Amino acid sequence: MKPIFTKIRILGTAALALFLATSCSGILDEQPRSSYDPNFFKTERGVEGGVTSMYAHLRYIYGQGYYYNSCLTGTDEATYAQSADNNNKDADLSGVGSLTANSSRSDVVWGVAYSNINTANGVIENGAAVNVSESLISEARFFRAFDYFLLVQTFGGVPLDLGSGELKFNIVPARHSVRNTVTEVYTKTIFPDLLTAIENLPDQPRLTGTVTKNVARLYLSKAYLTYAWWLKNPNNIPTYPECSRTDPDGHDAAWYYQKAYDIAVEAIENPGVYGLEETFYNVNAGANDRNKEIMLYADHTQQDEYYNGGSLTYGSGSAPDNFASWMMNWNYTDVQAVADGSKINPLIRVAEQSYGRPWTRMAPPHGVFTKTFADKTKDSRYDGTFTTVYRGNWSTNNMAWSSIICANNMEVKEGEPVLTFLNEDDPSIQYPSNAGDNNVGAGTLPGRADYVVGPSGISRLIFPALWKIGPYRTDNGTGPGQPNAGSTRPYNIAKFSEFYLIAAEAAVEGATTKAGKNARELVNVLRARAGKWTYSNALKSEYVADNSEELTAATPATIDINYILDERSREFYGEGYRWFDLVRTQKWNEYAETYVICGNDKGDHTPKTYTRTIEKFHYLRPIPQGQINAMEMTAEEKKAYQNPGYQ
Repeated sequence: MKPIFTKIRILGTAALALFLATSCSGILDEQPRSSYDPNFFKTERGVEGGVTSMYAHLRYIYGQGYYYNSCLTGTDEATYAQSADNNNKDADLSGVGSLTANSSRSDVVWGVAYSNINTANGVIENGAAVNVSESLISEARFFRAFDYFLLVQTFGGVPLDLGSGELKFNIVPARHSVRNTVTEVYTKTIFPDLLTAIENLPDQPRLTGTVTKNVARLYLSKAYLTYAWWLKNPNNIPTYPECSRTDPDGHDAAWYYQKAYDIAVEAIENPGVYGLEETFYNVNAGANDRNKEIMLYADHTQQDEYYNGGSLTYGSGSAPDNFASWMMNWNYTDVQAVADGSKINPLIRVAEQSYGRPWTRMAPPHGVFTKTFADKTKDSRYDGTFTTVYRGNWSTNNMAWSSIICANNMEVKEGEPVLTFLNEDDPSIQYPSNAGDNNVGAGTLPGRADYVVGPSGISRLIFPALWKIGPYRTDNGTGPGQPNAGSTRPYNIAKFSEFYLIAAEAAVEGATTKAGKNARELVNVLRARAGKWTYSNALKSEYVADNSEELTAATPATIDINYILDERSREFYGEGYRWFDLVRTQKWNEYAETYVICGNDKGDHTPKTYTRTIEKFHYLRPIPQGQINAMEMTAEEKKAYQNPGYQ
């Protein structure tokens, strides 16, 4: 299979570079140009290169750390951490920054998506004329819908006309733009493009990682679900551009909930090459990347910098580097112990999934541990999400100590715990008033050699790091490898497991269900899987347990949308879903208006409650100011173009 991966990367990187040089959308190009080459898509090679570039464009969105921040910070899953800059503080909406058209990092989506949409337009317009199959053209239809779906969720109604007419390939710079309504974006492009893609895409990928009928079904079911919520509008969130929340085909929200359910269930019943992994751990383990549960990903490789799309030795902190895993990773290497009578650092930065490069830009608030992952022992998803035990790994830095001295002057050998985040609080924990002898303010418990932090002691400085998206490389040898590089793992975008939660959400909202597939039964498929253990990250060893019956029995007889949202967070925590989930269901205020966390300082383990100011206009992100500035429009037209609240 390796040659297939290589082929995708070669074509993807090269075609994207060619595209960006020749055929960007005029509406998005801030640099004045007189024209674009209209012949790029007039050959079979050009069309095929355009299609392949669409896979490469995913790397400019997914894994991009600041866009990642915009999808999570300010929700119940994340707040800003000790080393956060304004990118993170602005997104938190808690008074330490201000989210504006200049500061919102959703600008990443606007530029990248529109460039790709224009490529798709070129492929769709010209593909048949140069004898490219409809199946391949439908890959472009999928990505056009994919990008428009991302845009409409983020900004509301957006332009379908890039300068040459609605959904037309544009080769001449355009400096004026009109935004279509939300209804038009869904009904003119997202729905028809995905329906056509489902009809024409293959059941199995033509190459490893390419899209199929079921990938299109996933996005169509999710688009129907999102549009149904938009029509329902339970909390009277304003839309923009203003329009009636009336479907042009006369369908109501209930109709779309039913379609979302039906399509998701159809995919579950006809999985093709996809399916659920046996355990939650297997879904996210680096050694099992590109498994059957992962339906779409932004690919990377450790074999070659060019094909990776970024340095293999030192990450730049910009796309296309996959540096999202840095963001919610604390400075564990600051931990100190004693060896040979001197202070030493026993935790070494290494390029492996439990460690990686710390940035301390984002932190999980206490609700993640007290509510979302309240069950940390039977439900494997907590252990399969976070790094909670930091083990001595000093030999990777060529240190040959036989053991070190940690908490309570007790001995710790290589591979044994140096610092542990406890599953539950213990009143016996003794925290120092400052950094303490471990240099990070962690506490001690009688009889334990490892330093400890309880759930209520988690702060903006010290917190369990995300294991599930951490780096994984096979070229480390016995040393640290390249921990300062962007991750060479694929960034997972879509999973087969989401079909179950889409269908369950639609069922909760009234969709008629099939036998054996009501909301509770669908959720329990994932909860049963969550109860199965084959490995424990905390123990760093095989661990076999089956708590499926207990977890499924604990599911309420009747579940509601809040329970679905809780399950979505347990299943997809830290993957970039959360802002969209809370905006779609209009639950953002309810879930994230307040949060609890300890402070920035070493030794600060006093929980504090913070309040966010989440206004109704925040349910849309601002159009990037650079885009507004680049357009040749009057001041009033520019003001009207921007989402209200950001003007």
